[in-house]
Amino acid sequence: MPASTTKKYRPETRLVHGGTLRSQFGETSEALYLTQGYVYESSLQAERRFKNEEPGYQYSRFSNPTVTMFEQRMALLEGAEAARATATGMAAVNTALMGQLRAGDHVVASKQLFGSCRYIVEEHLPRYGVSSTLVDGTDLDQWKKAVTKNTKTFFLESPTNPNLEVLDIKAIAQIAHDAGATLVVDNVFSTPLFQQPLELGADCVVYSATKHIDGQGRCLGGVILGSEKFILDNVQTLIRQTGPSLSPFNAWVLLKGLETLVVRVQKQTDNAAAVAVALAEHPKVTRLIYPGRPDHPQADIIRRQMKGGSNLVAFEIKGGKAGAFKFQDALKIVKISNNLGDAKSLITHPATTTHQRLTPEARAELGITDGMVRLSCGLEHSDDLVEDLLDALKAV
Repeated sequence: MPASTTKKYRPETRLVHGGTLRSQFGETSEALYLTQGYVYESSLQAERRFKNEEPGYQYSRFSNPTVTMFEQRMALLEGAEAARATATGMAAVNTALMGQLRAGDHVVASKQLFGSCRYIVEEHLPRYGVSSTLVDGTDLDQWKKAVTKNTKTFFLESPTNPNLEVLDIKAIAQIAHDAGATLVVDNVFSTPLFQQPLELGADCVVYSATKHIDGQGRCLGGVILGSEKFILDNVQTLIRQTGPSLSPFNAWVLLKGLETLVVRVQKQTDNAAAVAVALAEHPKVTRLIYPGRPDHPQADIIRRQMKGGSNLVAFEIKGGKAGAFKFQDALKIVKISNNLGDAKSLITHPATTTHQRLTPEARAELGITDGMVRLSCGLEHSDDLVEDLLDALKAV
């Protein structure tokens, strides 16, 4: 099933068969091509390959058959014309932005971002003469007012990390396009199963494949998706020349992860919904945010642009940092980790881990309190998971 197939198969089918390239041996499972380079039948063929006059592989920093299969499968799932894989999710974010920007350009980004993403926008890009403005991503007027004559791209994540706010991608994309800018969306918290930003008007989507796509805590990876023109103009050359490339082995692991993505994410989401119900009225939980609940602050946007909730639940524990630490340390099944989207349920205290580099004032502005935890629900039985959380709350 090549990326250009005319038949639109459903996601479950695309995730099993999409983009498969079989060798002359006719293997069932995708082949793992652990090779750095490739040989040519003649000097002329080598010349033509490097001039892009003949299709084929040259060097695995540029492209590799196993990596190609992962890229094509992701493109089929996302509904994108093209995709390029990267070594990590942050490499995907950095490449998607840096590939578009030059000194003198300006970026508008939501301030509700993962700590490393904010670092790129606030500290990394300015080193190269690219200015930035952070806005409240839920306030459309702030996006409009932040635009300057040099604005080149908008950047956001939705749902946001860690407090699961949902931004109106379609409306923000329109504002960006009216200003002659592009929109890059980090879609990792939603997964491509529940939200497809390209259909909502985004120009580029990025993922940390380390999360749900691998889904079993094995390897790092990232992917950038968009139109063929966007990828060729902004991404391909930068990856080729600077080398944030995905290894063939990791691409193979991610391909196998994609085969089970639907069943894993659905089970994790069901577990998250059960947890949200169990904790919403608990006396030691002062606030709970879950995109699948009708009391979510952006419930109307969720109904319009998402097909499901999330496997993530954010909630605040009484007692601030001390209460959150006591709660986390009392958990038996749920493990303390800064990762998410895993088969195992994982919990994070953002104020001291993923967002610790932000000032206390910046965290307060984002609603990241000392009592907030972010739970990524895994594949355990929902009753065991709920019981573990309720037992741990007794320690607070």
